[in-house]
Amino acid sequence: MKPLPLGSKIGILGDGQLGRMLSQAASRLGFKVVVYGPDAESPAASVSAVSKVARYTDEAALDRFAAASDVITFEFENVPVSSLEYLVSKGAKVAPNARALGITQDRVLEKSFARSVGISTVDFYEINTLDDLEKAIAINGVPSLLKTRREGYDGKGQVWIRHADEARAAFESLNGAKAILEAKADFLREVSVIAARGFNGEVRTYPVGENHHVKGILSTTLAPAAISETLKNRAEDIAKKVLEGLDYVGVLGVELFVLEGDELVLNEIAPRVHNTGHWTQDGCLCDQFEQHIRAVAGWPLGDTTARFQVEMTNLLGPDILAWETLSQEPDSRLYVYGKDDPREGRKMGHINRLKRSL
Repeated sequence: MKPLPLGSKIGILGDGQLGRMLSQAASRLGFKVVVYGPDAESPAASVSAVSKVARYTDEAALDRFAAASDVITFEFENVPVSSLEYLVSKGAKVAPNARALGITQDRVLEKSFARSVGISTVDFYEINTLDDLEKAIAINGVPSLLKTRREGYDGKGQVWIRHADEARAAFESLNGAKAILEAKADFLREVSVIAARGFNGEVRTYPVGENHHVKGILSTTLAPAAISETLKNRAEDIAKKVLEGLDYVGVLGVELFVLEGDELVLNEIAPRVHNTGHWTQDGCLCDQFEQHIRAVAGWPLGDTTARFQVEMTNLLGPDILAWETLSQEPDSRLYVYGKDDPREGRKMGHINRLKRSL
């Protein structure tokens, strides 16, 4: 793809905080941003040149969006694949591609893909009926983790089964959603890699981060993580396999479990800029948001070398009410997403704390 010139229009499907930070990065590079989503008062709409408010399945609105955009991307993985396919059918340039989105939206397809390109996963079973679940538990044993195949994030849409007789209640708790049963991963810690690929096949990876969750929601990421060079190289190789196997263009996040002996197994793939990559905004010259814009615009990818070790902390719900104190912390930078209603567990912002220069 020929690099888009300055002043070109970047279309972003999705209007949340990731879209907001993508829009800000694109604007800094001289692009105009057209954000598309259902909320006129969204975090992304308030910082973008144009905001189109419509359902993701509104074909007439998608036609207008395509006509207003030189390239289209997305900021979260629950955009309908059919919407991307429709845009492509109308001649729009879309990155990442619809196949990558479709695979990563479905946990069974995602893990099957991972194994097909030589990436290890926990044992897993496709669950469509209670009988499927009971048979899978008989094979896998307990504890096992039952998840919806689609959607679900920050600990939602999943339930632990610790005794075989809990199968029915667990199955019914998902309200008929197609599901996946996963074996328990006895991991020592979770790490993630943020990586990017351009239209020309160029790949760049950021240093590996170590993540800590509280009640299923990411609390902190420390990057670069204190891990061996061997483990770092293995994690980066996995990210490269994902990018190339999906023919992916843009930035994605790959979450991995570290087992005994530094064995790595895939947790999940996020086909977008990712919460565990927010540290790059202050740790690297080219952060993940600029990198994604560079990739989808056909520009050369930026430098991913870490200049600082950074601890990123999510600000959830009422945490943001301490903004005045947080804004005075030395060696730190506060990011606020512009959302109303700081309800419990809602991501309202984050703070990057510089730990040391590298």
